[in-house]
Amino acid sequence: MDNLDLDVLKTALAWTESGRRATLGTVVRTWGSAPRPIGAMMAIRDDGQVIGSVSGGCIEDDLIAQVKDGKLAAKLPESVRYGVAADQARQFGLPCGGTVEMVLEPLTPQSDIRGLLAELEGHAIVRRSLDLSTGIAHRRSASGADVLSFDGQTLVTIHGPKYRLLIIGAGQLSKYLATMAIPLDYQVTVCDPRDEYQEQWHDLPQVTMTKEMPDDTVLAMNLDRNSAVVALTHDPKLDDLALMEALKGQAFYVGALGSKSNNDERRQRLLEFDVSTEEIKKLRGPVGLDIGAKTPSEIAISILAEMTATKRGVTMTRSKSDLAESETTSAGCRI
Repeated sequence: MDNLDLDVLKTALAWTESGRRATLGTVVRTWGSAPRPIGAMMAIRDDGQVIGSVSGGCIEDDLIAQVKDGKLAAKLPESVRYGVAADQARQFGLPCGGTVEMVLEPLTPQSDIRGLLAELEGHAIVRRSLDLSTGIAHRRSASGADVLSFDGQTLVTIHGPKYRLLIIGAGQLSKYLATMAIPLDYQVTVCDPRDEYQEQWHDLPQVTMTKEMPDDTVLAMNLDRNSAVVALTHDPKLDDLALMEALKGQAFYVGALGSKSNNDERRQRLLEFDVSTEEIKKLRGPVGLDIGAKTPSEIAISILAEMTATKRGVTMTRSKSDLAESETTSAGCRI
């Protein structure tokens, strides 16, 4: 989940534990050009103080006033819709007649926000089910493939990292990539069977480390459409093992470090491992967008930029063939 949404939950809990009333608002449906996506959250305190946003500022003033006056979600959760009519859309500044529906939940001990936050601190993905008729919330484990749903009676929200990133190799570039990916909502796993690369990761407890072989790791993770794989060891014995399995799966992004010529050779090798021509076309190699990256941190930015563009369905310029040839990794090998 977005860091802002996590802050909303933490702040709302602090308000209630200090004796204040707090109401949690969650966007559950949008039509037209709604300013905020499904799942966006805000919390309103009984004196009108707020954190987060459900419309980018269009309807917040009206929501705050109605919650303060006890006209909305005074005792039990309820849904509310803004922008159904054109005049209401104009009144609240919703663009192009956009419509926003949200669920407002008065937070009580039955909401169990503390329990939810405890699981999120452990980097779990949590499915929270809220019964609007009782205000009781239940939690259970979820996967990155689960999505928010609302049937008018029960609101199901998914909390925790929405995406998974598997990095093959635990070198310096991998650490930069993992560090930057965490605030972008990725649950990061780093796979490297080599003992000499493990020590530098102790200061990143959010990252899951594994010393299993890369192909076994890919299969064990059962990667879905919310998953990405980036191979960064520049060692075919490791990178190719991961790629031959990842390219057969559903991961939305599969990339590999190396020059254009090295990746062309890699594609030929992968054909020998029962990877089809169509599957090989999914490989992003050389990995990363062409932003003139030179240092490991800049290359990590270029990789995340390409991952973001792919995730959003945006086609952008691929990396230059010499991007990966101009630098060396922390282990000193040419990438």
